[in-house]
Amino acid sequence: MNPFLHLSLHLAIHEQVSIDQPPGIRLAFDQLRARMDPHDAEHVLLDCLGETIWRAQSQGQPMDAMAYVDAVKRKASLI
Repeated sequence: MNPFLHLSLHLAIHEQVSIDQPPGIRLAFDQLRARMDPHDAEHVLLDCLGETIWRAQSQGQPMDAMAYVDAVKRKASLI
């Protein structure tokens, strides 16, 4: 992965969690963070965010924020 993209996604995740946007992302992150190292939890969000952005771009649609939060929750339930 491009290191600038990687760092940008980390910054985006910090911002999302700090303002709970999309709604529910802070709770999903807190649930992950309770089970793993905070940096590893960020990488779960990073993977889900990257996938959600890729899907939106490939389909020519806006990003589905709720699908992003749901993906994080699904991964959290598997850990």
